[in-house]
Amino acid sequence: MLQIGDVLVSLDLIERFFCCNLDKCLGECCIEGDAGAPITEKEYQKLKEILPVVWDDLLPQAKEEIEKRGVGYIDEEGDLVTTIVDGKNCVFTCYGEGGMCYCAIEKAYREGRTDFYKPISCHLYPVRLTEYPTFTSVNYHQWKICKAAEVLGRKEGIRLYQFLKTPLIRRFGQEWYDELVQACEAYLEEYK
Repeated sequence: MLQIGDVLVSLDLIERFFCCNLDKCLGECCIEGDAGAPITEKEYQKLKEILPVVWDDLLPQAKEEIEKRGVGYIDEEGDLVTTIVDGKNCVFTCYGEGGMCYCAIEKAYREGRTDFYKPISCHLYPVRLTEYPTFTSVNYHQWKICKAAEVLGRKEGIRLYQFLKTPLIRRFGQEWYDELVQACEAYLEEYK
């Protein structure tokens, strides 16, 4: 583990290669799993606020689920997560050509319809954060559906911390990320 401020970072972020390969996985991380994406209370409020902006992009089943349960719920582990459809799809998941899924929130952001990119847990994936009273841990969530991303990352020479530059800066700030890069480079130099 590396420690940057009050954040413990798994060595997987340095040692693993990663670059999403949507042509292979088709965005499977948005539709597989047993719960929705983890969200903060602030994000929950933001999702309710932007719902009218993304409403027309949502699937009919997602709209029905939101009308019944809202945009989020407390899962079995006591975490606030996005609502899901049919026990798997996030309600903000949409589908494009060839069955590729995409995020309605990110689509609206890219089109300039909202200033909210998407929940930080989604932006950081395949990394998961665990918040403790005195520190935050950053860990790689290894999942078979991301195997193509590991292969592409190795081919392109992109390490996980490099792939996640933008969301890591979004969550922890530029100064923190710069320290992370220095620590990662020192680690790689020492253990080549």
